[in-house]
Amino acid sequence: MEEIHCHGGVNKKMSDKILFQCDYNEGAHPKVLERLVQTNMEQTPGYSEDKYCEEAREKIRKACGDDSLAVHFLVGGTQTNVTVINAALRKHQGVLCAVTGHINVHETGAVEACGHKVLGLESPDGKITAAQVAEAYEAHIHNDSFEHMVQPKMVYISNPTEVGTIYSKAELTALSETCHKYGLYLFLDGARLGYGLAAPDNDLTLPEIAALCDVFYIGGTKVGALFGEAVVIKNPELAQDFRYLIKQRGGMLAKGRLLGLQFDALFTDDLYFQLGRHANELAMRLKSAFLEKGYELCYDSYTNQQFPILPSEHIEKLRENYAFGGWDETDDDRRAVRFCTSWATTEEAVDQLIRDIREL
Repeated sequence: MEEIHCHGGVNKKMSDKILFQCDYNEGAHPKVLERLVQTNMEQTPGYSEDKYCEEAREKIRKACGDDSLAVHFLVGGTQTNVTVINAALRKHQGVLCAVTGHINVHETGAVEACGHKVLGLESPDGKITAAQVAEAYEAHIHNDSFEHMVQPKMVYISNPTEVGTIYSKAELTALSETCHKYGLYLFLDGARLGYGLAAPDNDLTLPEIAALCDVFYIGGTKVGALFGEAVVIKNPELAQDFRYLIKQRGGMLAKGRLLGLQFDALFTDDLYFQLGRHANELAMRLKSAFLEKGYELCYDSYTNQQFPILPSEHIEKLRENYAFGGWDETDDDRRAVRFCTSWATTEEAVDQLIRDIREL
Protein backbone atom coordinates (compact mmCIF):
# COMPACT_ATOMS: atom_id res chain seq x y z
CA MET A 1 0.00 0.00 0.00
CA GLU A 2 1.32 3.41 -0.95
CA GLU A 3 2.33 5.60 1.96
CA ILE A 4 0.61 8.96 2.38
CA HIS A 5 2.82 11.78 3.64
CA CYS A 6 1.32 14.20 6.13
CA HIS A 7 2.91 17.39 7.43
CA GLY A 8 4.43 17.10 10.87
CA GLY A 9 6.70 14.21 9.93
CA VAL A 10 3.96 11.58 10.06
CA ASN A 11 3.96 8.83 7.46
CA LYS A 12 1.05 6.49 7.76
CA LYS A 13 -0.12 3.81 5.37
CA MET A 14 -3.64 4.27 4.03
CA SER A 15 -4.50 0.88 5.54
CA ASP A 16 -3.75 2.30 9.00
CA LYS A 17 -6.15 5.21 8.58
CA ILE A 18 -9.89 5.39 9.09
CA LEU A 19 -11.44 6.11 5.70
CA PHE A 20 -14.11 8.74 5.21
CA GLN A 21 -13.30 9.21 1.52
CA CYS A 22 -16.41 7.68 -0.02
CA ASP A 23 -19.27 5.24 0.51
CA TYR A 24 -17.73 2.26 -1.29
CA ASN A 25 -14.63 1.53 0.78
CA GLU A 26 -16.06 -1.73 2.08
CA GLY A 27 -17.34 -4.82 0.27
CA ALA A 28 -20.99 -5.68 0.81
CA HIS A 29 -23.49 -6.07 3.62
CA PRO A 30 -23.35 -9.57 5.17
CA LYS A 31 -26.94 -10.33 4.10
CA VAL A 32 -25.95 -9.67 0.50
CA LEU A 33 -22.96 -12.00 0.81
CA GLU A 34 -25.12 -14.66 2.46
CA ARG A 35 -27.43 -14.74 -0.55
CA LEU A 36 -24.48 -15.04 -2.93
CA VAL A 37 -22.92 -17.88 -0.94
CA GLN A 38 -26.22 -19.74 -0.45
CA THR A 39 -26.84 -19.89 -4.19
CA ASN A 40 -23.25 -20.13 -5.39
CA MET A 41 -23.41 -23.65 -6.87
CA GLU A 42 -26.88 -23.35 -8.36
CA GLN A 43 -27.20 -23.42 -12.12
CA THR A 44 -29.28 -20.59 -13.57
CA PRO A 45 -29.69 -18.92 -16.97
CA GLY A 46 -27.38 -16.00 -17.70
CA TYR A 47 -27.83 -12.34 -18.59
CA SER A 48 -30.29 -11.54 -15.76
CA GLU A 49 -32.93 -13.92 -17.11
CA ASP A 50 -32.88 -16.06 -13.97
CA LYS A 51 -35.50 -16.42 -11.24
CA TYR A 52 -33.52 -14.35 -8.73
CA CYS A 53 -33.42 -11.32 -11.01
CA GLU A 54 -37.14 -11.66 -11.61
CA GLU A 55 -37.81 -11.88 -7.87
CA ALA A 56 -35.71 -8.75 -7.34
CA ARG A 57 -37.60 -6.96 -10.13
CA GLU A 58 -40.89 -7.82 -8.46
CA LYS A 59 -39.69 -6.50 -5.10
CA ILE A 60 -38.54 -3.25 -6.70
CA ARG A 61 -41.83 -2.85 -8.57
CA LYS A 62 -43.71 -3.43 -5.33
CA ALA A 63 -41.54 -0.88 -3.48
CA CYS A 64 -42.24 1.60 -6.30
CA GLY A 65 -45.97 0.88 -6.26
CA ASP A 66 -46.19 0.17 -9.99
CA ASP A 67 -46.32 -3.31 -11.55
CA SER A 68 -45.83 -1.91 -15.06
CA LEU A 69 -42.27 -0.65 -14.51
CA ALA A 70 -39.40 -2.11 -16.51
CA VAL A 71 -36.44 -2.99 -14.27
CA HIS A 72 -32.94 -3.76 -15.53
CA PHE A 73 -29.69 -4.46 -13.70
CA LEU A 74 -26.31 -2.97 -14.62
CA VAL A 75 -22.94 -3.03 -12.89
CA GLY A 76 -21.93 0.58 -12.20
CA GLY A 77 -23.10 4.18 -12.23
CA THR A 78 -21.18 5.60 -15.18
CA GLN A 79 -22.13 2.62 -17.32
CA THR A 80 -25.76 3.09 -16.28
CA ASN A 81 -25.78 6.82 -17.04
CA VAL A 82 -24.26 6.30 -20.48
CA THR A 83 -26.67 3.48 -21.34
CA VAL A 84 -29.80 5.36 -20.22
CA ILE A 85 -28.81 8.61 -21.93
CA ASN A 86 -27.94 6.83 -25.16
CA ALA A 87 -31.26 5.00 -25.07
CA ALA A 88 -33.12 8.31 -24.87
CA LEU A 89 -31.27 10.63 -27.24
CA ARG A 90 -30.78 10.90 -30.97
CA LYS A 91 -27.44 12.02 -32.37
CA HIS A 92 -28.26 15.73 -32.39
CA GLN A 93 -29.60 15.85 -28.84
CA GLY A 94 -28.03 16.65 -25.48
CA VAL A 95 -28.78 16.44 -21.79
CA LEU A 96 -29.27 19.32 -19.33
CA CYS A 97 -27.75 18.97 -15.87
CA ALA A 98 -26.17 20.97 -13.05
CA VAL A 99 -22.58 22.02 -13.75
CA THR A 100 -21.64 19.94 -10.70
CA GLY A 101 -23.51 16.89 -12.04
CA HIS A 102 -21.70 13.58 -12.12
CA ILE A 103 -22.02 13.20 -15.89
CA ASN A 104 -20.51 16.67 -16.32
CA VAL A 105 -17.59 16.37 -13.90
CA HIS A 106 -16.71 12.86 -12.76
CA GLU A 107 -17.27 10.51 -15.69
CA THR A 108 -14.29 11.41 -17.90
CA GLY A 109 -16.62 12.76 -20.58
CA ALA A 110 -18.26 9.33 -21.00
CA VAL A 111 -21.57 10.72 -22.24
CA GLU A 112 -19.84 13.04 -24.71
CA ALA A 113 -17.50 10.27 -25.85
CA CYS A 114 -20.65 8.39 -26.87
CA GLY A 115 -21.86 11.33 -28.95
CA HIS A 116 -24.09 13.44 -26.70
CA LYS A 117 -23.28 16.87 -25.33
CA VAL A 118 -23.80 17.62 -21.64
CA LEU A 119 -25.42 21.05 -21.27
CA GLY A 120 -24.44 22.44 -17.86
CA LEU A 121 -26.68 24.76 -15.83
CA GLU A 122 -25.32 26.88 -12.99
CA SER A 123 -26.14 25.64 -9.51
CA PRO A 124 -25.14 26.92 -6.06
CA ASP A 125 -26.41 23.80 -4.27
CA GLY A 126 -26.05 20.94 -6.75
CA LYS A 127 -29.69 21.17 -7.86
CA ILE A 128 -31.37 22.63 -10.92
CA THR A 129 -34.84 24.14 -11.05
CA ALA A 130 -37.83 23.86 -13.33
CA ALA A 131 -37.38 27.54 -14.18
CA GLN A 132 -33.80 26.92 -15.36
CA VAL A 133 -34.93 24.04 -17.55
CA ALA A 134 -37.69 26.14 -19.09
CA GLU A 135 -35.31 29.02 -19.69
CA ALA A 136 -32.72 26.77 -21.34
CA TYR A 137 -35.26 25.16 -23.62
CA GLU A 138 -36.95 28.45 -24.52
CA ALA A 139 -33.56 29.99 -25.27
CA HIS A 140 -32.85 27.13 -27.65
CA ILE A 141 -36.11 27.11 -29.61
CA HIS A 142 -36.19 30.92 -29.93
CA ASN A 143 -32.61 31.14 -31.18
CA ASP A 144 -32.48 31.98 -34.89
CA SER A 145 -29.84 29.29 -35.33
CA PHE A 146 -31.50 26.61 -33.22
CA GLU A 147 -31.05 23.92 -35.87
CA HIS A 148 -27.31 24.55 -35.77
CA MET A 149 -27.15 23.83 -32.02
CA VAL A 150 -27.47 20.77 -29.82
CA GLN A 151 -31.12 20.22 -28.97
CA PRO A 152 -31.94 19.71 -25.26
CA LYS A 153 -33.98 16.51 -24.92
CA MET A 154 -33.25 15.14 -21.45
CA VAL A 155 -32.87 16.55 -17.95
CA TYR A 156 -30.44 14.70 -15.69
CA ILE A 157 -30.51 15.18 -11.92
CA SER A 158 -29.11 13.17 -9.04
CA ASN A 159 -30.70 12.61 -5.66
CA PRO A 160 -28.81 13.17 -3.46
CA THR A 161 -26.73 15.56 -5.53
CA GLU A 162 -22.96 15.56 -5.73
CA VAL A 163 -22.93 17.88 -2.71
CA GLY A 164 -25.36 15.93 -0.53
CA THR A 165 -28.46 18.05 -1.07
CA ILE A 166 -31.81 16.51 -2.01
CA TYR A 167 -34.83 17.48 -4.08
CA SER A 168 -38.14 18.12 -2.35
CA LYS A 169 -41.38 16.68 -3.65
CA ALA A 170 -42.40 20.14 -4.87
CA GLU A 171 -39.11 20.62 -6.73
CA LEU A 172 -39.24 17.23 -8.42
CA THR A 173 -42.92 17.71 -9.31
CA ALA A 174 -42.13 21.06 -10.91
CA LEU A 175 -39.27 19.54 -12.90
CA SER A 176 -41.49 16.68 -14.04
CA GLU A 177 -44.25 19.04 -15.17
CA THR A 178 -41.78 21.25 -17.02
CA CYS A 179 -40.18 18.29 -18.76
CA HIS A 180 -43.58 17.02 -19.87
CA LYS A 181 -44.51 20.49 -21.13
CA TYR A 182 -41.44 20.68 -23.37
CA GLY A 183 -41.21 17.00 -24.32
CA LEU A 184 -38.04 16.36 -22.32
CA TYR A 185 -37.16 13.10 -20.58
CA LEU A 186 -36.50 13.35 -16.82
CA PHE A 187 -33.73 11.05 -15.59
CA LEU A 188 -32.82 10.76 -11.91
CA ASP A 189 -29.43 9.30 -10.98
CA GLY A 190 -29.97 7.41 -7.74
CA ALA A 191 -26.44 6.21 -7.05
CA ARG A 192 -26.95 7.31 -3.44
CA LEU A 193 -30.75 7.11 -3.44
CA GLY A 194 -30.84 5.11 -0.20
CA TYR A 195 -29.24 8.02 1.62
CA GLY A 196 -31.57 10.53 -0.01
CA LEU A 197 -34.73 8.65 0.90
CA ALA A 198 -33.52 8.26 4.49
CA ALA A 199 -32.60 11.93 4.98
CA PRO A 200 -34.41 13.61 7.89
CA ASP A 201 -35.54 16.48 5.65
CA ASN A 202 -36.76 14.23 2.82
CA ASP A 203 -40.43 14.34 1.81
CA LEU A 204 -40.18 12.17 -1.31
CA THR A 205 -41.10 8.50 -1.46
CA LEU A 206 -39.88 5.86 -3.88
CA PRO A 207 -43.35 5.55 -5.51
CA GLU A 208 -43.42 9.32 -6.05
CA ILE A 209 -40.00 9.25 -7.71
CA ALA A 210 -41.17 6.39 -9.93
CA ALA A 211 -44.27 8.33 -10.92
CA LEU A 212 -42.53 11.65 -11.60
CA CYS A 213 -39.48 10.46 -13.57
CA ASP A 214 -39.32 8.86 -16.99
CA VAL A 215 -36.40 6.76 -15.76
CA PHE A 216 -34.27 6.55 -12.63
CA TYR A 217 -31.97 4.10 -10.97
CA ILE A 218 -31.55 2.65 -7.52
CA GLY A 219 -27.89 2.60 -6.55
CA GLY A 220 -26.46 -0.53 -5.00
CA THR A 221 -22.70 0.01 -5.29
CA LYS A 222 -22.72 2.82 -2.71
CA VAL A 223 -25.52 1.41 -0.54
CA GLY A 224 -24.56 -2.07 0.57
CA ALA A 225 -24.03 -4.09 -2.61
CA LEU A 226 -20.72 -5.36 -3.95
CA PHE A 227 -21.70 -3.66 -7.19
CA GLY A 228 -24.82 -2.98 -9.19
CA GLU A 229 -27.49 -0.45 -10.12
CA ALA A 230 -31.17 -1.13 -10.82
CA VAL A 231 -32.60 0.94 -13.68
CA VAL A 232 -36.34 1.59 -13.34
CA ILE A 233 -38.12 2.76 -16.51
CA LYS A 234 -41.61 4.22 -16.51
CA ASN A 235 -41.70 5.71 -20.01
CA PRO A 236 -42.35 2.94 -22.58
CA GLU A 237 -40.41 4.89 -25.21
CA LEU A 238 -37.23 4.34 -23.21
CA ALA A 239 -38.01 0.73 -22.32
CA GLN A 240 -38.16 -0.38 -25.94
CA ASP A 241 -35.09 -2.42 -26.92
CA PHE A 242 -33.29 -1.39 -23.73
CA ARG A 243 -31.57 -4.76 -23.35
CA TYR A 244 -30.03 -4.35 -26.81
CA LEU A 245 -28.49 -1.10 -25.60
CA ILE A 246 -27.27 -2.63 -22.34
CA LYS A 247 -25.42 -5.24 -24.37
CA GLN A 248 -24.10 -2.72 -26.90
CA ARG A 249 -22.64 -0.55 -24.13
CA GLY A 250 -20.92 -3.48 -22.44
CA GLY A 251 -23.30 -3.50 -19.51
CA MET A 252 -24.87 -6.94 -19.76
CA LEU A 253 -23.34 -9.18 -17.11
CA ALA A 254 -23.19 -12.84 -18.14
CA LYS A 255 -23.62 -13.94 -14.53
CA GLY A 256 -26.52 -11.54 -14.17
CA ARG A 257 -27.98 -13.40 -11.23
CA LEU A 258 -25.23 -11.86 -9.07
CA LEU A 259 -27.00 -8.53 -9.54
CA GLY A 260 -30.48 -9.85 -8.91
CA LEU A 261 -29.47 -11.65 -5.73
CA GLN A 262 -27.96 -8.49 -4.29
CA PHE A 263 -31.03 -6.36 -4.92
CA ASP A 264 -33.25 -9.15 -3.66
CA ALA A 265 -31.34 -8.99 -0.37
CA LEU A 266 -31.37 -5.17 -0.25
CA PHE A 267 -35.14 -5.06 -0.80
CA THR A 268 -35.92 -7.68 1.84
CA ASP A 269 -37.08 -6.42 5.25
CA ASP A 270 -36.32 -2.78 4.29
CA LEU A 271 -32.56 -3.39 4.45
CA TYR A 272 -31.84 -0.77 1.77
CA PHE A 273 -33.58 1.95 3.77
CA GLN A 274 -32.03 0.84 7.07
CA LEU A 275 -28.55 1.18 5.57
CA GLY A 276 -29.36 4.69 4.39
CA ARG A 277 -30.58 5.75 7.83
CA HIS A 278 -27.47 4.35 9.50
CA ALA A 279 -25.09 6.36 7.31
CA ASN A 280 -27.13 9.55 7.65
CA GLU A 281 -27.35 9.33 11.43
CA LEU A 282 -23.57 9.10 11.68
CA ALA A 283 -23.14 11.94 9.18
CA MET A 284 -25.45 14.14 11.27
CA ARG A 285 -23.25 13.51 14.29
CA LEU A 286 -20.24 14.68 12.29
CA LYS A 287 -22.15 17.71 11.04
CA SER A 288 -22.99 18.69 14.61
CA ALA A 289 -19.35 18.27 15.68
CA PHE A 290 -18.13 20.54 12.86
CA LEU A 291 -20.71 23.20 13.67
CA GLU A 292 -20.00 23.03 17.43
CA LYS A 293 -16.33 23.61 16.63
CA GLY A 294 -17.30 26.76 14.74
CA TYR A 295 -16.54 25.53 11.22
CA GLU A 296 -18.62 26.71 8.29
CA LEU A 297 -20.20 24.18 5.94
CA CYS A 298 -20.20 24.55 2.15
CA TYR A 299 -23.63 22.96 1.83
CA ASP A 300 -26.49 22.25 4.18
CA SER A 301 -26.49 18.49 3.63
CA TYR A 302 -28.63 16.08 5.63
CA THR A 303 -27.29 13.01 3.86
CA ASN A 304 -24.10 11.01 4.20
CA GLN A 305 -21.78 13.62 2.66
CA GLN A 306 -20.59 16.60 4.72
CA PHE A 307 -18.46 19.50 3.47
CA PRO A 308 -16.82 21.49 6.28
CA ILE A 309 -14.43 24.37 5.59
CA LEU A 310 -11.31 23.79 7.70
CA PRO A 311 -8.05 25.66 8.33
CA SER A 312 -5.20 24.05 6.42
CA GLU A 313 -3.36 23.10 9.61
CA HIS A 314 -6.45 21.29 10.92
CA ILE A 315 -6.80 19.41 7.65
CA GLU A 316 -3.20 18.20 7.87
CA LYS A 317 -3.65 17.21 11.50
CA LEU A 318 -6.76 15.16 10.75
CA ARG A 319 -5.05 13.53 7.78
CA GLU A 320 -2.58 11.91 10.15
CA ASN A 321 -5.29 9.43 11.12
CA TYR A 322 -8.10 9.80 8.58
CA ALA A 323 -8.55 9.79 4.82
CA PHE A 324 -11.10 12.20 3.37
CA GLY A 325 -11.58 14.12 0.16
CA GLY A 326 -10.48 17.60 -0.85
CA TRP A 327 -13.21 19.73 -2.37
CA ASP A 328 -12.87 23.49 -3.01
CA GLU A 329 -10.18 26.05 -2.32
CA THR A 330 -11.17 29.27 -0.53
CA ASP A 331 -9.62 32.73 -0.68
CA ASP A 332 -7.93 32.36 2.70
CA ASP A 333 -5.94 29.66 4.49
CA ARG A 334 -8.90 27.31 4.55
CA ARG A 335 -10.24 24.59 2.32
CA ALA A 336 -13.53 22.76 1.89
CA VAL A 337 -13.20 19.02 2.34
CA ARG A 338 -15.60 16.09 2.13
CA PHE A 339 -16.30 13.53 4.84
CA CYS A 340 -18.44 10.65 3.66
CA THR A 341 -20.11 8.02 5.84
CA SER A 342 -21.58 4.81 4.50
CA TRP A 343 -23.78 1.85 5.31
CA ALA A 344 -20.70 0.25 6.90
CA THR A 345 -19.26 3.16 8.91
CA THR A 346 -18.98 2.25 12.58
CA GLU A 347 -20.04 4.22 15.63
CA GLU A 348 -16.52 3.78 16.99
CA ALA A 349 -14.92 5.41 13.94
CA VAL A 350 -17.23 8.41 14.22
CA ASP A 351 -16.67 8.66 17.98
CA GLN A 352 -12.92 8.79 17.44
CA LEU A 353 -13.17 11.40 14.69
CA ILE A 354 -15.43 13.61 16.82
CA ARG A 355 -12.96 13.43 19.71
CA ASP A 356 -10.15 14.50 17.40
CA ILE A 357 -12.23 17.34 15.94
CA ARG A 358 -12.89 18.67 19.43
CA GLU A 359 -9.18 18.59 20.23
CA LEU A 360 -8.15 20.69 17.23
